[in-house]
Amino acid sequence: MSAMIWAPFPDHEAARTAAGILLDEKLVACANILGSVESIFDWGGERTNAAEIGVLFKTDATILDQAVARIEDLHPYKAPAILGWRADAPARATRDWLGLLAGKIS
Repeated sequence: MSAMIWAPFPDHEAARTAAGILLDEKLVACANILGSVESIFDWGGERTNAAEIGVLFKTDATILDQAVARIEDLHPYKAPAILGWRADAPARATRDWLGLLAGKIS
């Protein structure tokens, strides 16, 4: 099964660095660095906003928890918002490609 991970980063450099490490470590097969997003959120009892860089990572569900944990380790925020989920309806080619990460296909 395939999986996706969403994580906003403070800037393009931090997003690109994390993506490169995750690709090198074979924890993701792709990172879509989407560009600037405006985040509006409550933090420490106050409403604030920030410009962030959104990243959508593609991986295999068998290593989803490991990938999420690694993103958290690499992330420059003290409490990053990282969300991972299993995608149960990928296209066959996508499923096969992401399955290579988990050694399901040679």
